[in-house]
Amino acid sequence: MPPPPSVAPRTDPVRTTGRGPEPPEKGAWLGAWVQPEFHNPAGRATAFEAFDQAAGGKLTVAHMFHEWNKPFPGDTQTAFNAMGKLQMISWSGTDTRSTVSGVYDPLIRQRAENVKEFGIPVLLRYRWEMDRPNLRASVHSPEDYIAAWKHIRAIFTEVGATNAAWVWCPHADGFANPERDAAAYYPGDDQVDWLCADVYPGTEWVSFAERMDHFMAFASKHPRPVVIGEFGPTEKGRPGQRADWLRGVRGYLKEHPQIKAAMYFSGRDTKPVYDTTFDDDPESAAVFRELATDPYFSPPLPNLSPTSAPPSKSTE
Repeated sequence: MPPPPSVAPRTDPVRTTGRGPEPPEKGAWLGAWVQPEFHNPAGRATAFEAFDQAAGGKLTVAHMFHEWNKPFPGDTQTAFNAMGKLQMISWSGTDTRSTVSGVYDPLIRQRAENVKEFGIPVLLRYRWEMDRPNLRASVHSPEDYIAAWKHIRAIFTEVGATNAAWVWCPHADGFANPERDAAAYYPGDDQVDWLCADVYPGTEWVSFAERMDHFMAFASKHPRPVVIGEFGPTEKGRPGQRADWLRGVRGYLKEHPQIKAAMYFSGRDTKPVYDTTFDDDPESAAVFRELATDPYFSPPLPNLSPTSAPPSKSTE
């Protein structure tokens, strides 16, 4: 991969299109997705609370994933809101060409109506990492992806679900690897409220700064706030290597005021093999706690009081 470009932090103002939460004037919100023991609303809330308390109790954003055909917002979002957390909802998407055909319009409209009923500002991350090679069978092409994005967003606009900010989130590797050309999937400043990237060191242990510089070279040209959709060291590494990688995150986030939020990804799996938890890594846990308790990462939240009726019943 080419070396990262030289990136000067963007100091010009950033703003959204007026949808969803307005970014903090100073600092950045810090949040997490936390793998629960029990995959139900109570289990997710309990897992997040335990992770938050271990990190110092200052996390401000709760992250949740939803498959394309699973309803949201639901009981999980209600539980997170009761905890006083801003929320990012990641919606997986489906075949882009089928989406544009209109076959899913009733489902999309129902999601938009439920988000509007929720009445609380949320970050909506539609089909993240669309630049991944293993998604080409459903994403097809940048043009197909952009058409699907615009189709879904137009339905949300028609319904009036303006409390959802649209988060465009490729993988940072998509900017470091020219063959992936993540920038080609960008729907445009008029379509995007928050820019985003997922950042992992990989088996090569590429630093957070090097991965982010490739992405920030793109982001600095657009007047949108940035959220790190996912980050975390996935490998065990040498002694202290995970902690060293995390130390680089804190400084980078503070050096780039365009970055207004960051979501840690805490989980483990075997397909593929990864482990971003701190269960057997007290040194990394201490480094993350230093990050999470830095006052820079707990700026005031927007008003999270519902502006409409409660959402339709869902157990997700």
